[in-house]
Amino acid sequence: MKPVNQSKALFRGAFILALAALITKILSAVYRIPFQNIVGDVGFYIYQQVYPFYGLAIVLATTGFPVVISKLYAEQREKRDPEKTRRLLFISFIILQLFGLLCFIILYFGAGYIASWMNDEKLAILLRVVSIVFLLFPIVSILRGYFQGKGDMLPTALSQVGEQLIRAFTILFCAYSLTQLGYSLYLISGGAMFGSITGIMVSAIILFTFLYIRKEWNIIAPRKGMLNGYQREVSVIFKTLAFQGLTICISGMLMIFIQMADAMNLYSLLTENGYEKDMAKAVKGVFDRGQPLIQLGTIVSASMSLSLVPLITSARIKKDVSFLQDKIQLAIRISIVIGVGASVGLWAIIEPANIMLFEDNSGSSVLGILSFVILLSSIITTIIAIMQGLGSLLFPAAVVLATFPLKYILNALFVPIFGTMGAAYATLITLALVCLLLYVKFKRMQSSTVLTVHFLGTLLTAALLMILLLKGCLALTNMITIPAGTERLMAAIQALGCAFLGGFLFLFIIIRGGVFLEKELSLFPFGSKLSLLLPKKNRS
Repeated sequence: MKPVNQSKALFRGAFILALAALITKILSAVYRIPFQNIVGDVGFYIYQQVYPFYGLAIVLATTGFPVVISKLYAEQREKRDPEKTRRLLFISFIILQLFGLLCFIILYFGAGYIASWMNDEKLAILLRVVSIVFLLFPIVSILRGYFQGKGDMLPTALSQVGEQLIRAFTILFCAYSLTQLGYSLYLISGGAMFGSITGIMVSAIILFTFLYIRKEWNIIAPRKGMLNGYQREVSVIFKTLAFQGLTICISGMLMIFIQMADAMNLYSLLTENGYEKDMAKAVKGVFDRGQPLIQLGTIVSASMSLSLVPLITSARIKKDVSFLQDKIQLAIRISIVIGVGASVGLWAIIEPANIMLFEDNSGSSVLGILSFVILLSSIITTIIAIMQGLGSLLFPAAVVLATFPLKYILNALFVPIFGTMGAAYATLITLALVCLLLYVKFKRMQSSTVLTVHFLGTLLTAALLMILLLKGCLALTNMITIPAGTERLMAAIQALGCAFLGGFLFLFIIIRGGVFLEKELSLFPFGSKLSLLLPKKNRS
């Protein structure tokens, strides 16, 4: 029974972490909408210019390093050598703290240079606020790795959710309070960025609370002289963290690198090509409305696909080829289906959705193009996760790392011609190239066929019929005369009503068309209900 219990524990832990990731992603996307409503497009521009640097720190504290540390700790724990596991955690902490200190020094003392590169010197103070997070992430990474290495995912999950809750509360509280007091938008955004510090501090407090309640601090507390004579062990741990930890971290930074490139040169390109400074900030702020929309759109596909990764890893280790192929195909089909549905649906209703969320329809055409980022990023995230499950770490990291210079160069080519629409084109081209490179490499690793004629035909039919339904609903509702001052309410009714109708039609055609089998639908939330949409001959 032991292997069965271990398998159940693995999947239970993966589910807990996937649920925590889902909640934090929703919170991360949702808070930006009221924040933009409070500070306006210029205030949103200021915040989004600095956000990618915070995003780097959060990926370091959440994905790569905790995963690698948990793996190393679990291996050492099996050997039942308490001193060796204690030494592993202490060495890892020292290495990460030195790395965090280096990042802090670069960002804090280089803030003026980075702000000048962005062509907005007032951003320097915000960058210095964010730099403090790099001093705090190592302890969070170590404690999360420790608990995950024990197979206990609850502390990590609660620390992630608690961090995001406190951060969102701090951001909205500071934004509202400082706005009411009449402070400048830069000071208001600086107060909002303080949420990155309060969030990670709360995360650390939650993790330490678990140590205190369970009386486990003495198990991991460092001891004097414990590193004497263990230089070789330090070297091995350093190499593991540097290779495995950083490659996994970099692979999780896809959209952060895209946002970073926009932060570094989009505003500069706008001002250099005829935009007055305040107008350029507002236009960049409107462009940044796409980020929460993209995040919300990718949540479902990413969460559902990534929940299959432990199954893929387990099947690879057991050399269960048939099961492995099935789950890989399912993960990719999920990412494509939900990515197409979310991208096409959002594109079709982007104008009322823009008004509902952000008060006006500014930049709707650009946001409509950006909606297709959901499809590409969903596929990329899924392929990267599968490749990591199959043991390939370096290639995905190298490809993702290339997104920053590629997007930066494409911005420089397209923005002077097309404005922010050029930046949207640059994003899509960058992600399309990344997707192509990853897919070519993936096909060399796996020969399974996913894009069958039946699959593509059903998907295209569902997408086209959904577009016709959504555009028809919008045309009819736009004919209704509404009282002045109720435009946003009407837009909300249109957007939500159309989203429900279009989503149901798309899902009905996909399931009715046999894209997913009954046993595959059982893995989805409300799978038993979804299986009722299958033709009777395909039901058990």
